[in-house]
Amino acid sequence: MTESRPEPARLTARERVIVALDFHGAKQALGLVDQLGGLVQWFKVGLELYLAEGNAIVDQLRSRGHSVFLDLKLHDIPNTVAGAVRSASRAGAQMLTLHAGGGPAMLSAAAEAAASLPHAPQLLAVTVLTSMDQSQLAAVGVSGSPADQVLHLARMGWQSGIRGFVSSAQEVAAMRHTFPEATLVIPGIRPAGAAVGDQKRVATPAAAIAAGATYLVIGRPITQAPDPAAATQAILAEIESGTATAR
Repeated sequence: MTESRPEPARLTARERVIVALDFHGAKQALGLVDQLGGLVQWFKVGLELYLAEGNAIVDQLRSRGHSVFLDLKLHDIPNTVAGAVRSASRAGAQMLTLHAGGGPAMLSAAAEAAASLPHAPQLLAVTVLTSMDQSQLAAVGVSGSPADQVLHLARMGWQSGIRGFVSSAQEVAAMRHTFPEATLVIPGIRPAGAAVGDQKRVATPAAAIAAGATYLVIGRPITQAPDPAAATQAILAEIESGTATAR
């Protein structure tokens, strides 16, 4: 069965930040982890790093006392995704993503697999990628707005037993209103003045927290900063500001 999750209001800034380890190997990734020391609890392992290092990188992060968000965006037939959920649990990941676009049967199979495990990862259904805007959705046959599609997919996920979602900060207020008890993980976070890069729907840390985000995924503003620890400390201070506003 899935473990109980802390209420957002009880999370500290250190517990809210998920640093994205978007590197091609363990040496760079763990070098950054060691630079940040105990500033944050969570690190995200995405496809690039996981395909290079496998479960070894999850083990190394856990051995340092960190929590692991395994961002593999699973999207396959229901039986395959259910098996992948079980494998991720054995690897020790505490969060795992799957595409909401895989449909209700796939999402239900994943949720059922997680419910059968003693230490299941929190499943997060990815709604609309933050790199996609209206024109990108139209290109794949979706006529609605990103906001409409996010809520459509999230409702389907909730009905299928999923209790965590990934969306952009532009949708988080509506998501929090619609799903008060959901875990909302928000990528595309850019501190004021930071480069947007390939992201289309972004927000500052304080704005995302004030709107109802549970966790913030932050990559390049930390990983490409001249001083990653100083950049992280500034972001933590901004999150504290957003938490105070939310109260």
